[in-house]
Amino acid sequence: MNDKVEIYCRNNGRTIAAERGSTLLEIYRISGVELKEKVMCAIVNNRTERLDYRIYSPKEVEFLDITNPYGLRTYVRSLCFVLSKAVHDIMPEAELKIEHSISKGFFCHISHPCGENMVQRIKSRMTEIIAEDMPIDKHEVRTAEAIRLFSEQKADEKVKLLKTCNNIYTTYYSMGGLIDMYPYNLVLSTGYLSVFDFVKYSYGYLLIPPSDSNPRIPYTVERQDKLLGAFEEQTRFNEIAGLKYIGEMNTAIKEGYAPTMIKVMEALHEKQIARIADDITNRFRLNGNARIVLIAGPSSSGKTTFAKRLSVQMLTNLLLPVPISLDDYFVNRERTPVDENGELDYESIHALDLELFNEHLNALLQGKEVEIPAYNFESGTRTYKGNKIKLDPSSVLILEGIHALNPELTSQIEERFKYKIYVSALTSISIDIHNWIPTTDNRLLRRIIRDARYRGSSAQETIARWKSVRNGEEKWIFPYQESADAMFNTSLIFELAVISRHAMPLLASVPRDAEEYNEAYRLMNFLRLFTQIPERDIPPTSLAREFLGGSSFKY
Repeated sequence: MNDKVEIYCRNNGRTIAAERGSTLLEIYRISGVELKEKVMCAIVNNRTERLDYRIYSPKEVEFLDITNPYGLRTYVRSLCFVLSKAVHDIMPEAELKIEHSISKGFFCHISHPCGENMVQRIKSRMTEIIAEDMPIDKHEVRTAEAIRLFSEQKADEKVKLLKTCNNIYTTYYSMGGLIDMYPYNLVLSTGYLSVFDFVKYSYGYLLIPPSDSNPRIPYTVERQDKLLGAFEEQTRFNEIAGLKYIGEMNTAIKEGYAPTMIKVMEALHEKQIARIADDITNRFRLNGNARIVLIAGPSSSGKTTFAKRLSVQMLTNLLLPVPISLDDYFVNRERTPVDENGELDYESIHALDLELFNEHLNALLQGKEVEIPAYNFESGTRTYKGNKIKLDPSSVLILEGIHALNPELTSQIEERFKYKIYVSALTSISIDIHNWIPTTDNRLLRRIIRDARYRGSSAQETIARWKSVRNGEEKWIFPYQESADAMFNTSLIFELAVISRHAMPLLASVPRDAEEYNEAYRLMNFLRLFTQIPERDIPPTSLAREFLGGSSFKY
């Protein structure tokens, strides 16, 4: 019997022979691969695996460090386990909640008040746990046994999840006598986690991972108090409704409360949109300000439907919304900037004719008539078709686009005329007490469904483009979100339970041999946690309809 197995290593293009049954870590040590940082995990045949995964047959392997998104995810979730262990060791009766990503870190609550001295004790204990290089062991047991273990730990939200997700077996992790569940692979031991910070932040705490620009130091905290406020408003609502975690929502769905859940969330959205419309109206009527409403947000955040619903609310306040499309102000193709790959960069703010745009805005504010251009994407040229507009005394311009909050877009317009709104899908439900759902996952799933339904793009194609989309958001959108006068969270607590029905077959179509399969597989595993609900009770004006179809708005 041949005791060797061939491994093709994508990192260096080499094929190596390893002992059959070798772990990924053992193979890494003989592979000749030199990563920039410490190895965290590996992709095996387009699926992320832990470093103790054993190889028994020929495989294609790529080793990952923290500079790769999958490696970073492994690092961050492992660091969360270390924080949980430190809090448990110092304050055994305290409850730690890790809620969402913000300010370059992860926002946490601890049920017991912690002064600066206690924060330092927690941080010191984390440092000790890492220095001890404690093993993080992975266990797979029958779900009934996992339910028993987490019941003993009084982890009710995990028990509800396990009882409703219908898995025969469950994976959990243990470290120093503490157990927890994580939806991703963790590192083999705490010694892999050398860089972090833990600080007081607003009314909670911030767990800070390594910086992407320099993984050997933690991120520098960037204050995002308005964004935190938007998250907190949704969190308070979820707590009152008893729908903080997937297990709680699954239970509510199985007990027949889905229609009520949908009605309440849609009513909450309408109330929030009306409140923003009232604020715009008050500023407009008091002193003639807020003549231009600027709406920005990342991809698949629901900007278009939000703008339409806001316009309806403004009409009820006797204001006349006048939409202007930024796409009409693209420069001719020969003047369009190119990205680092030499491709035309329509995401750049410099793809717009900023001079003409500001000239037109000022003319409109002065009561003049303006002919709005139209951009022909086939020819890459600007044309004029007699589309003339003029504002009357009750008119308010509505501008929606990724650059809407960038001060360079409206640099020649007085600030008093602007009302700025940041829109995003700030995912409002968590998996459990230590596992949040990234807002990017919510938006990526929306985009996969929308692109397949309206743009003829496969899930594989959408996933392949997502990194470029995210890079554009980091450059052109996120730096300006805190300048907003209002923030609106477009996520709906029930939407992932609806989205799963549409997204699962699209994700399942991604070929097994495609690089994008890894992300599709991860998303499918995540969506399997939800009890699905039909969309029949979602109204035609819902933000969810922008992606699911069936909207009463025209796009």
